[in-house]
Amino acid sequence: MTTPLPRVAWIGLGIMGSPMSENLIKAGYRVTGHTLEQAKLDRLTAAGGTAAASVAEAVARADIIVTMVPASPQVEAIAYGTEGILAHARPGALLIDMSSITPRTSVELAAAGAARGLRVLDAPVSGGEAGAVEATLSIMVGGEAADFEAAKPLFDALGTTVVRCGPHGSGQTVKAANQLIVAVNIQACAEAVVFLEKSGVDLGAALDVLNGGLAGSTVLTRKRDNFLTRDFAPGFRIDLHHKDLGIVTDAARTVGAALPLGAVVAQLVASLRAQGDGGLDHSALLRSVERLSGTQV
Repeated sequence: MTTPLPRVAWIGLGIMGSPMSENLIKAGYRVTGHTLEQAKLDRLTAAGGTAAASVAEAVARADIIVTMVPASPQVEAIAYGTEGILAHARPGALLIDMSSITPRTSVELAAAGAARGLRVLDAPVSGGEAGAVEATLSIMVGGEAADFEAAKPLFDALGTTVVRCGPHGSGQTVKAANQLIVAVNIQACAEAVVFLEKSGVDLGAALDVLNGGLAGSTVLTRKRDNFLTRDFAPGFRIDLHHKDLGIVTDAARTVGAALPLGAVVAQLVASLRAQGDGGLDHSALLRSVERLSGTQV
């Protein structure tokens, strides 16, 4: 007789959380989800999941609890308090936070979870909406090795690169570094696009040949069409990248690491938000370069 897969509670059904939870359902997991938007709950039930009216209801019978919310304040809001995860999860459950938050918040959550008899992993992801839909995410994990091994089958249903990076908080530290690299890469691509267009080059052809050489990157592959069509519908919003760059610059200051390029790009992202573009995809850094170059956007 086949042993049933663990029961999963999924908290947070946004751009990333919805397709990720649906991939677990496709893999055979029984998923109960909670979020604040009824339309997202309806989407989950249409995919074969179960909607819960509260965090407490969602986690009460779960073997594994996954959280995917925007930032540290939201993680703390759903984890702590009389209606939170820690108060209602059963002892022995595995709590996996896949949000992108500060390493310090992850360490504190792990300690608080342990005090309640819960195992905790921080497991932020990279790959954007496309990676979430295609189940090709890169998942960077912090926590105990035994807990990582217990969670590995679930991670394998969500991503193709799954690595334990060290103790609690390590996943978030690696994610912060990831967001630094991505932001600088998008900024470089955006500057190249404006340079190429102002020079009268066939932009599509230029991006194709650049992506076939040393300048090629996953960022350029994923964002090529955004640059060409100026379609900045959010796969990963500027608002969230602004939050992540705040995490990496703060963490780097704590450990004494200089981030000169990161600091510049963080200011450019902040400027873009101030001009009302925070809800756009992070490839909209192109709009900032265009404005600086005198192009009407």
